[in-house]
Amino acid sequence: MRFLDWAWPGHPTRWRDLPRRLRPRLVEIARLTSASVVAFVLVYGLTGQRQDLTGALTAMLVVQASTYSTIKMGIVRVGAVLTGVLVAVLLTNWFGLSWWSLGAAVAMSLTIARVLRLGDQMLEAPISAMLILAVHGSGVAVQTRVVSTLIGAAVGMTFGLLLAPAVPARKAAIEVRRAADEVGGLLRASAQSMRDRQVVRSDVEGWLDGTRQIGGQVAVASARVSEVKDSRRLNVWALGTSSGEATLRAGLDTVDGVLRAVAALYTVMARELPRDGTAEDPFDEAIRPAFAVVLDTMAESVHAFGMLLETEFEGDPAEVEEHFTRTLDNLRESRAILTELMLVDPAAGTEQWMLRGSVLSAVEQTLDQLDVLERVRQDREERLRRPGLVAVLGSADLRPRPFADTE
Repeated sequence: MRFLDWAWPGHPTRWRDLPRRLRPRLVEIARLTSASVVAFVLVYGLTGQRQDLTGALTAMLVVQASTYSTIKMGIVRVGAVLTGVLVAVLLTNWFGLSWWSLGAAVAMSLTIARVLRLGDQMLEAPISAMLILAVHGSGVAVQTRVVSTLIGAAVGMTFGLLLAPAVPARKAAIEVRRAADEVGGLLRASAQSMRDRQVVRSDVEGWLDGTRQIGGQVAVASARVSEVKDSRRLNVWALGTSSGEATLRAGLDTVDGVLRAVAALYTVMARELPRDGTAEDPFDEAIRPAFAVVLDTMAESVHAFGMLLETEFEGDPAEVEEHFTRTLDNLRESRAILTELMLVDPAAGTEQWMLRGSVLSAVEQTLDQLDVLERVRQDREERLRRPGLVAVLGSADLRPRPFADTE
């Protein structure tokens, strides 16, 4: 079991889930294999060269590139692959393979990739060049290699368009859930500190740093959600389906809104709390435990929301939805108790009233952000009403589900 956990993180725990999880991987293997074979057959048919694998290699590289990127980035990677292949073709036909021709191929590929501004795909060029160098043959003319490269690129792009990969909605949902989990983890740490001791300014400043770090995960999740939208372009298998991008974007906005509310809460606390434990604590012994409970229930609500969003794209959301509803009820109840404790102290000074009012306002804002269950249900119903082209054609087994992306 440990080996399985290591070899396949997140593997299904039920046998009935195995076919659904394996299908995208098998489809991906079939795409890569078929593209290579088709390119080889076309090259052989057009050039008569049986020993030239340039077309098969190029097709496989292009299909692999467009599998894990949008159509736009797939075209950029095609340029990178072609750059490396053409450089290697010229060097092997003129000079053959040696240590200096290998170095020249890598250097030239990187230089051209830099000039063409291939960005993150720059390394694809020298990798492609080295692969071609490894299979060079003296009996293959440079014109044949160029033709093979173009055939392979055309086959790869065709496979990328006609057999496009599944929309990566599940991966995006996982990233949004991770952002929610990080917000929840920070709130739990804050709650534990409130229980243990008097919280001072340096504690809250550390929590504020935590909100800035979580912003990085929010940015990662935002990029993933954008990929969901972009990956539908020219994807014929996504026609008629709801991408889930609107649900994911709204969910990410909810998590980001909670993060901003928490950051605002910490900012007010950092401004009003004493620098050390010798000064008067604006949160007395009765308020601190109640405030800790509110922070804990906020954390649980954010965590449950992340789980609910993820199960919208894989799993049964009914049970998680019930848990999410309970966490919101608990948050409302704990907020009411905290409100009563904070507002019944007539001896509190003006500064304490301002701090407590800001705390209650931040809690209320968090609750408003998370009160989205009805919207989630409406989005789910909309997706179920749009089964997509595959279902219309009656060939659902031929393609992975729109949201069952590979991992």
